[in-house]
Amino acid sequence: MISVFLPQIILLTKSIAFLGFVLRSISSMDSSSGSEFDYLFKLLMIGDSGVGKSSLLLSFTSDTFEELSPTIGVDFKVKHVTIEGKKLKLAIWDTAGQERFRTLTSSYYRGAQGIIMVYDVTRRETFTNLSDIWAKEIDLYSTNQDCIKMLVGNKVDKENDRVVTKKEGIDFAREYGCLFIECSAKTRVNVEQCFEELVLKILDTPSLTSEGSTTVKRNNIFSQKPPASDASTSGCC
Repeated sequence: MISVFLPQIILLTKSIAFLGFVLRSISSMDSSSGSEFDYLFKLLMIGDSGVGKSSLLLSFTSDTFEELSPTIGVDFKVKHVTIEGKKLKLAIWDTAGQERFRTLTSSYYRGAQGIIMVYDVTRRETFTNLSDIWAKEIDLYSTNQDCIKMLVGNKVDKENDRVVTKKEGIDFAREYGCLFIECSAKTRVNVEQCFEELVLKILDTPSLTSEGSTTVKRNNIFSQKPPASDASTSGCC
């Protein structure tokens, strides 16, 4: 039986090792950045594999687009922006949408001020899974009651292949209390607006700005480790 799960265990081990490397790297970045920003916010990108989370992240942080393979484990990027005169440091986490890694995500949700729920407008199952899977995960794992959620319909550049209407997205956002926007990582339509609207809403939420203020210890974001229970149960994903 061990040999059956060996590939998954190897991938999981690599994912945990990579997460440790990321945490050490960003801790170093945080300590060296001093007071160059007013607020530090942790943002998550969640959704099924292949919906374009990594492409959206790359488009926002580097102004480029690449056709990417599904993320293994987690990707992490930092973006410095200035909004309404406030200097912000955004720590953006791209969690894997693949089912076998979902046991890791409880540690990723912890302390997040914003969550971006991404679906592909050309793949209906990625939309229905938002309510069937991802919204339930937020309720289960999110530690922040005031966390701002943004619903994002990606790949609007493929309008001829669209199967999820804009109205359906709007209705979902109303039901779950989310912000909503449609965008294209490929053409960069509404990519900047997606993150800007989310951050503006966070800035308008006192409890979240209090958490993100540089006067508050930043270890909540930068010193997280995967819970032991996650690693112990992942062999049978």
